[in-house]
Amino acid sequence: MITFEKTVKVSIKGQITLPKAVRQQLGTEFVHVVIEDGVVRIESVPDVSGSLSQYALRYTPYEEAREKAWSEVVHDRTSCD
Repeated sequence: MITFEKTVKVSIKGQITLPKAVRQQLGTEFVHVVIEDGVVRIESVPDVSGSLSQYALRYTPYEEAREKAWSEVVHDRTSCD
């Protein structure tokens, strides 16, 4: 069942603009593009904000990070390995 159909132009940069009706139906700013047997499928992806939080480093204040970096440099330059 087709709920929307429209031809769009691919720009010289390889970009397309999804029509507003498509963006509204998807309900997200993120899409997954799949090519299968020569057919291109654009699937909605739930909001990804926070999905990478497990990879985020703990926040370190600038002064603390600077002091740690200086300590490591001084240690490296003064150690007798």
